[in-house]
Amino acid sequence: MTAPSLHPTVRRSIAGRSNGLRSLWLMALVVLLGGLGALSVTIGSRDVGWADIAAALAGGQDTIGQAAVALRIPRTLLAVLAGSALGLAGAVMQGVTRNPLADPGILGVNTGASLAVVIGVAWFNISSADAYIWTAIAGAGLTAAFVYTIGSMGRGGATPLKLALAGVATSIAFSSLVTALVLPRNDIAGGIRSWQIGGVGGATFERILPVMPFLAVGLAIGLLSARRLNSLALGDDLAAGLGERVALARAVAALGAILLCGATTAVCGPIGFLGLVVPHLCRLLVGPDYRWLLPFSTLGGASLLLAADIAGRIIARPAELDVGIVTAFIGAPFFVWVVMQQRIREL
Repeated sequence: MTAPSLHPTVRRSIAGRSNGLRSLWLMALVVLLGGLGALSVTIGSRDVGWADIAAALAGGQDTIGQAAVALRIPRTLLAVLAGSALGLAGAVMQGVTRNPLADPGILGVNTGASLAVVIGVAWFNISSADAYIWTAIAGAGLTAAFVYTIGSMGRGGATPLKLALAGVATSIAFSSLVTALVLPRNDIAGGIRSWQIGGVGGATFERILPVMPFLAVGLAIGLLSARRLNSLALGDDLAAGLGERVALARAVAALGAILLCGATTAVCGPIGFLGLVVPHLCRLLVGPDYRWLLPFSTLGGASLLLAADIAGRIIARPAELDVGIVTAFIGAPFFVWVVMQQRIREL
């Protein structure tokens, strides 16, 4: 027996109410992000009064307190940008591969970007921001293509399990190569190891500005891929039947994700699990429609990374934990939970 079909007017009414609820969630997320941004500027190893905060926001750096707040402003901006990029990249990757375990870290993309940067530093003495960014993007793109090719081999094509195994194996192998390259190089070991933990500390506007164009292009491509990802979610055959050019749709969406992952890794180091956690949490709020999921993942990623950075400053005060360590503590148990879910084996 089939379920009775709803009158078009009733369907439009239900969709209208649903979109209204999603809009409320979106506004709540914007307010949350604004609140976290304010906390990020006010919380740190040094207590700062409101007068110094106001003066620092106006550009003053006459006292130690004002100087401390001035350092937190670019750090907050970088956390928002990196979180947005990783949250959106995770949602796009999960849509492109139809894999609930897809994440720039689990698929080895971040590690590939890291390996490329380490090779560039160790063998070619790269040092400029542009060189870091282009090298990281190239490493991320080559690694994504390699993992997808390996995961697509054999019967069944690129299943979630095969892609996850290929990504994890690649990530472990590349991490070993990074260690092998760095160990005999005492001249670069300290900086590389600190960068590999992943963090937004020490951010400056001079570090952020070169990466802005890459993030802007990646965010635009990712957000504009919503319709294509909705088509891919129906399956390749049905998407092709609806007139979608499946291979081109995957390639364009993946390009946006690679730009986001490579550029973020170049400036922050590899930050894991954010791209896995955020899209799943956002699906609980807005469902599987990528027209809503992508902007929610963008704002959700920014909020979660900013919250993780603030938590890292509070937990280890007066020192601090790098944000990559905090996201690992959050993401590892969430990864286990995702694997145990029977209803999300395939997106």
